[in-house]
Amino acid sequence: MTSGIPIFKRWAPEWMVKVILFLLILPSIVLFFLPLANVNAAAGYYGSEPADVQFAVALFYAGYVGFYSLERRFFTYLAAKEYFILFTFLQIAATLLCYKTREVYILFPVRFVQGMLFSSTVNLSLALMFNRLRSERAREISFSVFFGLLLCAMPFNNFVTADLIDSYNFNIVYKGALFSYLPCLVLLLLAMNNVRLNVRFPLYKLDWQSFAIYSIVLCLVGYVMIYGQEYYWLEDPRIRYSVLAVVGLTVVGVLRQKAMKHPYIDMGIFRFRNFKIGLLVLFVMYICRFASGITNNFFAGVLRFDPMHVSYINLLNLAGLVTGVIVACCMVLQKKRIRYTWLPGFLLLLVFHVVMFFLFDVQADEFNYFIPLFIQGLGVGMIMVPTIIYAISSVPVSLGPSASAICLAVRYLGFCVSIGIINYFELFGKSSHYNAFQDHLTKIDPMVRLNLQKQSEHLLARGIMPGQTVKASHKLLIGGVNGQGQLRFAMDYYELMSWLILATLLLIALFPYLNRTVVYLRSRRLSPV
Repeated sequence: MTSGIPIFKRWAPEWMVKVILFLLILPSIVLFFLPLANVNAAAGYYGSEPADVQFAVALFYAGYVGFYSLERRFFTYLAAKEYFILFTFLQIAATLLCYKTREVYILFPVRFVQGMLFSSTVNLSLALMFNRLRSERAREISFSVFFGLLLCAMPFNNFVTADLIDSYNFNIVYKGALFSYLPCLVLLLLAMNNVRLNVRFPLYKLDWQSFAIYSIVLCLVGYVMIYGQEYYWLEDPRIRYSVLAVVGLTVVGVLRQKAMKHPYIDMGIFRFRNFKIGLLVLFVMYICRFASGITNNFFAGVLRFDPMHVSYINLLNLAGLVTGVIVACCMVLQKKRIRYTWLPGFLLLLVFHVVMFFLFDVQADEFNYFIPLFIQGLGVGMIMVPTIIYAISSVPVSLGPSASAICLAVRYLGFCVSIGIINYFELFGKSSHYNAFQDHLTKIDPMVRLNLQKQSEHLLARGIMPGQTVKASHKLLIGGVNGQGQLRFAMDYYELMSWLILATLLLIALFPYLNRTVVYLRSRRLSPV
């Protein structure tokens, strides 16, 4: 720190500082996965398709990942207070654009900019937090709190916004986010001194070329994984050229980093074995993390739960995430071997996927899913924080920023790959099951005739006119076939995830080096991701 003046004024107590930092991060975390809170409502509002909503989230994530390394230059150039005020005003402006627009092609670049601003929010908030923490214990607790907030973003968004989106237009949530920034801005103006955290470093020789290459690659990866199955992958020129561009730009980017004296991301981090193991585990966990989205679609599409009901059920998943993060934090503080955290975490995820495989049915009571959802949250919460600390602490402190950037990129890749796998099973696997059902459904099939007869009798008893029962019973039959197709695709996906988790458990159990590996944070200036 370049000045002896405290960052916050003397009248601002410690609890107020924590409230300010929390209020600064929370709205941006809510905006992160906000379009996924209700995909159908968002797609309907913008007149787009669900894939466009997924891509809007991916662009926010890509902006966060791509700008992370370049943001550090602005972080060292501006004083903390003026930096806070600058990007808070920019966040308000970007959120206002999201509130006003109904064009998805205007939303896309704004979401990318929001991701860049989120990177500034996270880095500066956690930098202030880390500078105030004197012990390793406090730093690890701070990491746990931050990543716990990230993990809880989706179920928290579903709970908070379900009733709002159901009662108003989708953009009402952006209006709420606009007002949530104001208390933070007022507190910042009142409580902060205009001081710097680091020596001022002029903004010359900004490596914007690496930022541009890196960001384009990230956006194209998201585009390929989200739209690939819809466009039949390499059969479509858009996907084919995107893949070629990803490969070409990646090669150029890597060669550029190796040739630079001060690289955007130091490739030397890949020399460390523990770091690569941590990346692998983090990637697998992120693929498995979003399986709860299929469960939510099952609740809404097959069991016909309303969005508010689904959000209440997901509170069990939220409770599991919080519990898992707390348990993992305690284990890290006690310096338990990483294997003792990973094995229970992935075992819980395996139990969740296997149990859900057998619980998928066209009729069920919601309380049957309470414990599995809690178990899934508990497993993810136990794995997330120790894995990131494990990966970052596996490299020298000087390489910490590059390790953080790569961990962030791997999490983004896991998010995109999980969407790609889900879209594959939903678009291809679901249609395959639907066609297979159709091959066996004919008017002369005794089971089909019996089903139609029962449906007609049921409709007549409900007051439907006799001339309309045949058409209505056929619609119900088609709806039942669609429901069965959705069940089968969900079961196929959960079966694949179960095998992936089982392979990960075998890797963790059989890799002898993990027997003597523990995790801890060694630096007060370790870069958060």
